[in-house]
Amino acid sequence: MRERTIEFFWDSASPYTYLAATQIETLAARHGAAVVWKPFLLGKAFEATGNRPPATIPAKGKYLFQDLQLWARYYGVPLRFPSVFPVASLTSLRIACALPDADVGVWARAVMTAYWTRDQDIGQPEVLKNVIGELGWDADALLARAQDPAVKDKLRANTDEAIARGVFGAPTFFIGHHMFWGNDRFVLMEAVLAGRLG
Repeated sequence: MRERTIEFFWDSASPYTYLAATQIETLAARHGAAVVWKPFLLGKAFEATGNRPPATIPAKGKYLFQDLQLWARYYGVPLRFPSVFPVASLTSLRIACALPDADVGVWARAVMTAYWTRDQDIGQPEVLKNVIGELGWDADALLARAQDPAVKDKLRANTDEAIARGVFGAPTFFIGHHMFWGNDRFVLMEAVLAGRLG
């Protein structure tokens, strides 16, 4: 029996996560699969695994900028590298953990669109309030819920789970026992979902 769930570990501070977020639901829909959006703290995964953000390595950083633009053009989506980078994504991730599961993907796409296409500093509460308001949600109530200890615990638990399962970067996806890292792994994910790879 084919696996019908894609677990998506994401952090809004990652440009490749933004790119993947523009495509993942379409991929899932082609195969009748569900996406489970799992916010986690990418920085904690870096610390736990000894990984480093690509932009901190000069040659990789230079390559990254052209690679991101090529992927954005390939997908037909906007991308504007933000003036504030890296960004403090913690509150945006806590907001995701405060939402019902059905709304997490909506929030993830909205907050990453604000950051990665409109150069809005999502580390700022007023920016987050505006993004929440654009979705028609109660910004004050949601920001308050994001500070609840149970919500903070959920984000910590997601991060601990990611690290325990071998996650070292974002985006990372799981389909059954397969782990996929990166925006460029969709062809392999498609093959697994279609039953061509076991």
